[in-house]
Amino acid sequence: MDQAELRKKLETRLNQLAVKVDDIDHTLMEASPADFEEQATEAEGDEVLEGLSQAGHDEIDAIRAALKRLEDGTYGVCVSCGEDIAPKRLEVLPHAALCISCA
Repeated sequence: MDQAELRKKLETRLNQLAVKVDDIDHTLMEASPADFEEQATEAEGDEVLEGLSQAGHDEIDAIRAALKRLEDGTYGVCVSCGEDIAPKRLEVLPHAALCISCA
């Protein structure tokens, strides 16, 4: 995959995640119901949403870092050991910062 395609793929995923995380964060900010039982049920759901939100934010950060590595010319190089990241790994996880050994 050439750099233009890769950049487009990363930016598309970044935009998708931004929308999803924004929706989750908006849902979490909504007022709680007055009923205690409903509040307990909603609290459990909020824990799941908070986890999804955090995972989304983490992936957004990883994608932004991958885009920066593309700009710097260091994309595809493990940030830990400096070895090349296997193309198959990058195909599956385009924002991978670590080779399989370091991951």
